[in-house]
Amino acid sequence: MRMGVLDIGSNTGHLLVVDAFRGGPPVPAHSYKEPLRLAEHLDDEQAVTAEGVARLVKYVVDARAEAEDKGCTTILAFATSAVRDAVNAEDVIAQVNQASGLDLQVLAGDDEARLTFLAVRRWFGWSAGRLGVFDIGGGSLELAAGSDETPDVAQSLPLGAGRLTREWIQAGRTTPELRLHVRSAVAEQAGAILRGGAFDRAVATSKTFRSLARICGAASSHDGQYVRRVLHRADLSQLVDDLVTMDVDDIAKFPGVSPDRAHQIQAGAIVAEATMALFDLTELEICPWALREGVLLEHLDGL
Repeated sequence: MRMGVLDIGSNTGHLLVVDAFRGGPPVPAHSYKEPLRLAEHLDDEQAVTAEGVARLVKYVVDARAEAEDKGCTTILAFATSAVRDAVNAEDVIAQVNQASGLDLQVLAGDDEARLTFLAVRRWFGWSAGRLGVFDIGGGSLELAAGSDETPDVAQSLPLGAGRLTREWIQAGRTTPELRLHVRSAVAEQAGAILRGGAFDRAVATSKTFRSLARICGAASSHDGQYVRRVLHRADLSQLVDDLVTMDVDDIAKFPGVSPDRAHQIQAGAIVAEATMALFDLTELEICPWALREGVLLEHLDGL
């Protein structure tokens, strides 16, 4: 069947159209995305602004039309951190659903981590053993670990690249302050994951980690999804130091960095480095599947 998965993230709205069936991998057929930057459309009360809601409603209405034009029979729609954490989340969802006719749902943070873990498990299979999975989004950092399809531990921390850029870097706070904040927050939650034992495979996924790996020398997306891509901590640590002295225009020139995300790369790199250091990881393997695939796979399992 042809299905659409509509992901309303803190940075981007992304519709992925796939040809899917139970027992096989979803095959991408079409992609439609827009940089909504919802995390930057919050007022002082942490409500999504009228402009942010209007941009979101228009995109979702257009995305539904796009999905139907491509022949989708089902559209799975979900929102993550920016909408989840907004004080007017219920009103935002109601406006979107009324205008679009979809059933946009807000994913809880631990569900986001759990479903991302499911996607990574299906990609690497049982031979990967105990998996550690890390995902830096615009609003949150997801951590999960386990040896089955359902992780033993699934956590979501408010350490997204967009959130930290807005609340720390753009607010004029120093890089050492941000690094201490991130490391303290990750360290506080790391014990629950580390108690389960060492990882047989440590994996990162989603756009921020993919961009960081590309900057540090990993293969381009044009080389295909089956090429092994790895982010090395030594390279990342050097990048973190270099980014302190760079402006956004220079960062946007790096391979794998889109102009609308360049301003978040420094914060994302700080989170990635802290995570690797605190879990004593010298490298993270990049997985091409993430939350959208996890949502789709769980839906197919239930059919």
